[in-house]
This record gives sequence, C-alpha cells and structure tokens, in this order.
Amino acid sequence: MNPEDNYFRAVEFRNPAWIPVRVGLMPATWMRYREALEEIVLRHPLIFGEYKRGSKNFDEVGGTYRSGEHTDEWGCVWKNIRDGLDAVVIHHPIESWDALERYRPPEPTAESLPHGFMFLRLSYLRGYENLMIDFAEEPPQLHKLIEIVLSYNIAVVERMLSRKPKIVHFGDDLGMQDRLPFSPAHFRKYLKPCYERIFKLCRGRGAHVYFHTDGHIIEIIQDLIECGVSVLNPQVRANGLEELAREAKGKVCIDLDLDRQMFPFCSPKDIEEHIKEAVMKLGSPEGGLMLYAEVEPDVPLENIEAICSALERYMFYYSQR
Repeated sequence: MNPEDNYFRAVEFRNPAWIPVRVGLMPATWMRYREALEEIVLRHPLIFGEYKRGSKNFDEVGGTYRSGEHTDEWGCVWKNIRDGLDAVVIHHPIESWDALERYRPPEPTAESLPHGFMFLRLSYLRGYENLMIDFAEEPPQLHKLIEIVLSYNIAVVERMLSRKPKIVHFGDDLGMQDRLPFSPAHFRKYLKPCYERIFKLCRGRGAHVYFHTDGHIIEIIQDLIECGVSVLNPQVRANGLEELAREAKGKVCIDLDLDRQMFPFCSPKDIEEHIKEAVMKLGSPEGGLMLYAEVEPDVPLENIEAICSALERYMFYYSQR
C-alpha cells in the first residue's frame, strides 16, 4: 500500500496499514543544528522519505520566517525579530471602524489560503483586543467585515476546488492555552457559519477538509465536525488526551499535534511514553489517528532522535497486533 492510499484509509476509517506520522522541523531548527539534524533525517526515511545529503540550504527562509517587516496583500504589517521563527502583526488596517468604508480587500487570485484565513484574519485586520470587544458589543460593522473576509475565502476555495483535490487544508488558531478566547455562543453566531459554508463547499465537491487549529477547542469540536471537518489537527497539551478521546475519537480523524511544550525539557523515555499513550487512547485498527511532532530549535538533538524513533515504533502498532 502506498502512503497516499494509507493516508486516506486513516482519514476514512478504512483500516490503514500504519498510523501516518510526520515531523515538522522548523527553519530555525535547521539553522541551529545543520548537518547534525541532517544525519537524523537520513536515519529515518520512514518519516522523511528519500533525502539526499547536502540538498538542504540550512539558512534559507521565506515569507514571514524572514526577519524584518513586510506588508501582506490585506495591508497588515508583520514583524519578525529573528530569521527562522514566525512573525506577528503589528499594524491593523481596520483598527478603527472609520477605515472600513474606504478599505478594499485584495483580489481573490491566490492559489491557496494562508494559515489564519478566517478568525485570525479578522484579528489581523482589527487587532485582537478590538475583535474580542466586537464579539461582546456586536457592532453592525462586524458583520460587514466578516462578509468581506468570507467572500474572499470562498472565491479562493472555488479556485482550489477547480483542480479537484482529494483534500483541502485549512489553518486557523481558535484557542488560547487553556480556554477559548470567545464564548461558544459567539463562535456559533459569528464564526461557525463561515467555516460551515467553506467546508461544506469542499465536501460537496468530494474533497475532504483538513483543519489545523492551535489552542484549547474542546467546547467546539462537535461544531467543527458539523461544519464538515474530516481531519482535525488539535494540540494535545491545550486539550488533553482524555478530553480529545471523549469529544473526537471515532467521530473525526485526529492528526494529533504532540506535546511540543514538553520536547525541550523531557527525557527520551518521556517522549516514548507520551507517544505510546497517545496511540493507546486515540488509536484503533480502523484508523482515525495520525501523529505530528513539531520541533523547535530548543529541542535537544537526542530528543529529536527519540521523537523519530518512537513514531517509527508505534506507527505500526495496530497492524502488528
């Protein structure tokens, strides 16, 4: 069975031959460890595929991973103080509602949607604190701004769907570390209808929906499933394995973002136990589980090696039983 077939078997609960696994090496991680990290990649072709020594430019970064300031097509100004890590928005073009009438969104000519396409885009345009106040005070301008962003997103998704993909990827961080930044009621009033229109458009055209979202989302997982999410990519620490099992196991394929906060500080044994526990609590022979480990530059090399080794060990857990 090839990796693509196995992937969709996991998504569709059709008894995959192995649990799909990934390791994300951040640009800053490559910049720090360089050839030593390359050796780890070469030792784990099950995870990284065929890799040729010397093919990686360790210092190459692009987009918001470059240091300095840049303005995106929406007029939001991003600032990054270090190459290899991501930027933050420091200027919000609709910080005052007075700017809304003269604001013109970009033409929807993009080939894909960036991370932060709906909720975060609203916060980039208004400013996070302003947007939270908007949800509470419910000014009429908020509806107009939501429609501007939603209309753009739908137009881009239509372009994406014209290529007849099997799955469409979306990313929008909805949670804080231990709670939602808004009430579930406000999510259902303002944001859920947007995701529902976009995701059901995809599902209606035969494409699965992959949705990445950082932070605590337990209270709205059922809503996201109702919107049409096929694969949900939640963080384990912000939500908890028991809670994710209760709300999502067997209902949606979980691409679990493993506990990146523990990776810099724990032992290799802790990592193996963490990955084993995730497989025991969220996995099944039928599928519905994937595992993802994001590696920042503060993770020791021995722990990066441990992550790769443990993922390779447990990715075949159910097929070997």
